[in-house]
Amino acid sequence: MTQAERAELERWIEMIYEKALELGLDPYPVHFEVVPAHVIYELGAYGLPARFSHWTFGRDYHVQKTMYEYGISRIYELVFNADPAQAFLLDVNDMLSHKLVIAHVYGHSDFFKHNIYFEHTDRRMIERARLHAERIRQYEAQYGPLVVEQFLDAVLSIEEHIDPVLPTHGGLSRPEPSREEQPVGETYEDLFYMVQPKPKPQPKPRKIPEEPQKDLLLFIRDHSRVLEDWQRDIISMVREEMIYFLPQIKTKIMNEGYATFWHERILENLPLTADEHVQFRKMHASVVQPTSRLSLNPYYVGYKIFRDIERRWNGELEPEEQERDWMGYPIERPSGQGLQRVFEVRQMECDQSFLHKYLTERLVRELDLYTYRVEEQDGELVWVVDETDWRKVRDALVDQLTNFGVPVLTVEDGDWEHRGELYIKHHYDGKPLDMERTTRCLRYLVKLWGRPVHIETVVDDELTLISCDGQSITQNAL
Repeated sequence: MTQAERAELERWIEMIYEKALELGLDPYPVHFEVVPAHVIYELGAYGLPARFSHWTFGRDYHVQKTMYEYGISRIYELVFNADPAQAFLLDVNDMLSHKLVIAHVYGHSDFFKHNIYFEHTDRRMIERARLHAERIRQYEAQYGPLVVEQFLDAVLSIEEHIDPVLPTHGGLSRPEPSREEQPVGETYEDLFYMVQPKPKPQPKPRKIPEEPQKDLLLFIRDHSRVLEDWQRDIISMVREEMIYFLPQIKTKIMNEGYATFWHERILENLPLTADEHVQFRKMHASVVQPTSRLSLNPYYVGYKIFRDIERRWNGELEPEEQERDWMGYPIERPSGQGLQRVFEVRQMECDQSFLHKYLTERLVRELDLYTYRVEEQDGELVWVVDETDWRKVRDALVDQLTNFGVPVLTVEDGDWEHRGELYIKHHYDGKPLDMERTTRCLRYLVKLWGRPVHIETVVDDELTLISCDGQSITQNAL
C-alpha cells in the first residue's frame, strides 16, 4: 500500500466513524491494521493475536489458507473485542472493500460495547493472552514441549464445558461452607457434661460437589488430586480465554447480522460514486445470500431478522401480518420506532432468544427454512424435507443453540462410590453423544482426574453408564 493509499484509507476510516456516530452507533474506538493474507488466516486460526501455540491452531490455519488459495473462501476482516477494538484488513482488498469492511467492523464494535452478554468481558484479553502464551512457553522450557502439548490436548478437549452463565453474571457464585448445626439440649445439659466428657458430633460426609456443577474445567482444576500447580495454571488460562470467546459463540448470528445491517446503512449514506454503489451492492449481495441448503449463513439470517424488526416496529405491516397476543387480541405497535427496537434487541438478546422472539412465519418462508432428515430410498441414503411448519422450524433452530450447541454435562460426584472416581451426567435432550468424541474425551478426562471416569447418558433409548479407566471403555445399562 502506497503512502497516498494509506492516507486515503485513514480519511475514509475517520469519515465512516463519524457517519456511524451520526446514524446512532456508539462503538469502541477501533485500531486498524492492514496485513497480508497469511496474517489474517493465522489470526483466524488462533482466535487471538499472540495466543499460545498448539497443533490444532496450525491445522486450522492450513485449512483456511488452502481454501483461500483455491478461491473457496476468503476472510475480508477480523475484529477483536477489546477497548479499543483491534481490526485487521486484508491488504489485497480494493478501497471499496475496505470501506465496507470498516463499516462492518464498527457495527461489531458497537455490538461488543452494548450487548449484555459482553458486559463482563475482559477487554484486555489480547494483552492477557500474550501473558498466557509467555507462561506456557516457560512451562515448555521447564517440563518439555511434548509434555505441555499433551496436557493441552486433554484440556482443550473439554474447553467448552464451562458454566455458560458466567459471562453474564461476572463470576461463579461459590456456596458458602455449611455451618454445623449445634445440638439443642436441655437447660442443665452442660452441668451433666461437667461429670463426663461430652461426645463429639460425628461430621456429616460432605459430597463433592454439593450440587451438580456445569463448569467441568473449574471442577477439575480445583479438585483433581493428580494435577501439579503448572497444570492448574494452564487450565485457568484456557478457561479464562474460553469465557472471553463464549459471548461471541452465543451471539454469532446476531453479531454478524447486526454488523451487516449497519455496513449497508453506513455505505448508503457515504458519498460513493455511481460505479461504487453498483459494486457495493454486488459485494453486499454476496454476503447476504444462502450459502448452502444444509447450513445457515449467519450474516444472511441475522441481517434479514434485523431488517424485519425495523420494518415491523416502523409500522410497515402487511394486512395478513397482524400480530396477536397469547389470548388472540391484536397487538398494537407504535410506528416509527424501528431503529430504537433494533438497538434494544442488540442490547438484550443472544442468538437463542433472538431467533425464538423474532424469527416470524413470514421470515421462515422468505428464507426458505425447513428441517430435514436422512432416509433410505431405493437402497440409497438421501436428504428429504422433514418439517416446514414455521414454529417447528424455528423451535428446531433454537434447540440447536441450547448450551451454545454443546451437550449439557454436569459433575454429579467427585468421589463416586467412595473410590475417588468422577461421575458425570449427560442431560439427554433427544440428541445422543458423539461416541467417537466421547471415547476420546473420556481418556483425556482420566488423565486430568487421575481415576476412572463415568458418564451417564442415553444410548439407543436406554439409560447407560459409559466408563473409562484410561485404557478400556465399557458400557453398562443402568
